[in-house]
Parts: sequence; structure tokens; C-alpha cells
Amino acid sequence: MKKSLVAFLAGISIAALLAGGCANKEVVKKEEAVVPVVAAEKTDAAKRAEKAELAEQSRLAEQARLATQVKPAQNEVMSSDSPQASSAAAKNVFETVYFDFDKSDLRQDARDVLSKNAAVILKSMPRAKIQIAGHCDERGSAEYNLALGEHRAKSVQKYLTTLGVKTENLSVISYGKEKPAVNGNDEAAWAKNRRAEFAVVK
Repeated sequence: MKKSLVAFLAGISIAALLAGGCANKEVVKKEEAVVPVVAAEKTDAAKRAEKAELAEQSRLAEQARLATQVKPAQNEVMSSDSPQASSAAAKNVFETVYFDFDKSDLRQDARDVLSKNAAVILKSMPRAKIQIAGHCDERGSAEYNLALGEHRAKSVQKYLTTLGVKTENLSVISYGKEKPAVNGNDEAAWAKNRRAEFAVVK
């Protein structure tokens, strides 16, 4: 009976040892299984953060690129749609023609300027409608200066047509003494006011 009791106790002890050993192994296995999952979660979170950062950088770069494209486009619209912008652009492109006192005939320096202006028209804007505005200094009556300003504008128009600019692309207007370029009551100011200017009207 003692032998069978000893054998029974020994069997239980062995079973307990085996069960304890297996439990330890299972715990180790569980711990090993948990570590990679946590690492994988961190890796996924890091990847998501990197993707979000790259997407944000890409979005900002695209906004910057679009902003640089919008500015030239706005300038282009201003120059083509706004009459003030067109007129200002024409003043930058075309040179002004000046006249002697009470004269509408073209001096040699005026012809040289008109040759340059004609070259610009023919090369850069052959279909543009150009308005030639005649101006006078303040001396004389308003009616007289309106007529003189018109004669000056027509002299310029006629000379430009001899250089190859189409007549239908040119129009004339006279402002007489109403729009002085320079204010003053001396010859220096008057000389700047006796002029013909150009504006792109279409």
C-alpha cells in the first residue's frame, strides 16, 4: 500500500511539474507574441505619420506653385482687360513725339521716334488699334488748340501709314491744352506739352 501511495504521489508530482513547465512555456509564448504586435503597431503609426507629413508638404508645395502662377495671370488680365493698364503699357512701349510752337509738321527727331514706334507696332502688335492723341501748350484759345492738336495727331497718323502701319488700325483724338504733361508757364514746360502720345485702345 505504501508503494502504491508513493507511486501515486510521484505521479501527481510529475504531473504538477509538467503542468507548471507547460504553463511557463505558454507564458513565454504569449509574451513573445505580444512584443511583435506592439512593434508592428508602432511601425504602422510611424508610417501613417510620415505619410501625413509628406502629404502636407506636397499640399504646401502645390499651393506655392499655384500662387506663383496666379500672379503672372493676374498681371496678364490687367494688361489686356484694363484700359488704364493698356494705356500705361502703350506709354512704356511707345515714345512721345514733340512739336515746335504753333506747328504740326514733323521735325527730324519726331520722324526718328515714329520710325521706332512703327517698328514696334508692325512687329509686336500688327492688329492692335492705336489711338494718337494730339496735345498743345496752354497758350491760345481752347478751340484753336483743339484744332492744332488734331492736326498734330493727323500728321503722326499719316507718317505712320507711310512706314507700313495700316490706316484702319490708327485713330486720332485732340485734347488741345486740356491735359498738360507738365505744369508750368515757361518754355521748358510748354515744350513738353506740345506732343502726340499713343494708347492701345483695343
